[in-house]
Amino acid sequence: MIAFLGTGMLGSGFVRALCKRGEIVAVWNRNHARAAALEVFGAKAFDDPAEAVRGASRVHLSVSDDDAVDDILERARAGFDPGVVIVDHTTTSATGTAARAARWKERGVAFVHAPVFMGPQNALESTGLMLVSGDPKAIESVRPALELMTGKLVELGARTDGAAAFKLLGNLFLMFVTTGLADFLMLAKATGVAPEEAAKLFDAFNPGTTINARLKRMLDGNWSEASWELAMARKDARLMLDEAKRAELTLAVLPAIADRMDAVIDEGHGKSDWTVLAKDALDKPSAPAK
Repeated sequence: MIAFLGTGMLGSGFVRALCKRGEIVAVWNRNHARAAALEVFGAKAFDDPAEAVRGASRVHLSVSDDDAVDDILERARAGFDPGVVIVDHTTTSATGTAARAARWKERGVAFVHAPVFMGPQNALESTGLMLVSGDPKAIESVRPALELMTGKLVELGARTDGAAAFKLLGNLFLMFVTTGLADFLMLAKATGVAPEEAAKLFDAFNPGTTINARLKRMLDGNWSEASWELAMARKDARLMLDEAKRAELTLAVLPAIADRMDAVIDEGHGKSDWTVLAKDALDKPSAPAK
């Protein structure tokens, strides 16, 4: 028997998929109606998380944050059977995840963190991407089950907070992309380009193909041979900001980028490749370009 705590959009998708595969699934949610709605698919809803987990070999969670995970696990603890494995799919902090894994290890309960890059439909269809890290023996015991829940399972080693860190890294990049696209559309508005027309740029121009090469250049720390000088990139940023100002529109991300460019240029890197913007993150000394 499997218990699933947290039946929001993602959790409900997981539960429906588990039931479809013939699993016996007990569910609990703070809003009991959301858990009870899954009984039509074969799940059994409980009012008390401790009752929901009683008899379960695996307890899955998909809730809001660190505090919610800790609160719900404490409430469920009285119902844990010996040998139960906790599998947490919640996006949580790396610090909180490491502390949580250590706490449950001291209590003799295996804890595996398995956050996901999925939407509700992915959870229902067992597609998307799931990360996992933690105790190798615990991961080995649940790997077959996790592989059935996702399109791809990526194992990140024994570091208990590894999956949490990588999930935050991925979400950070998604936030940058989404906010960057919002600025893209705002600049299109400022320059009189219809949003649908602006979007056609990506029919021919795919910046995603440059990510690996750009990141490698950052990791190599080779700033001196510039393909795009930082000072020239800053000039282009000024042009964009000026266009937005003339149209009395505000860009969300570009002003912060321009400030960062100014700070690095003031350190003597105006002639450096613009990937020098990453220098402080890499803790590598870098000489200004001649």
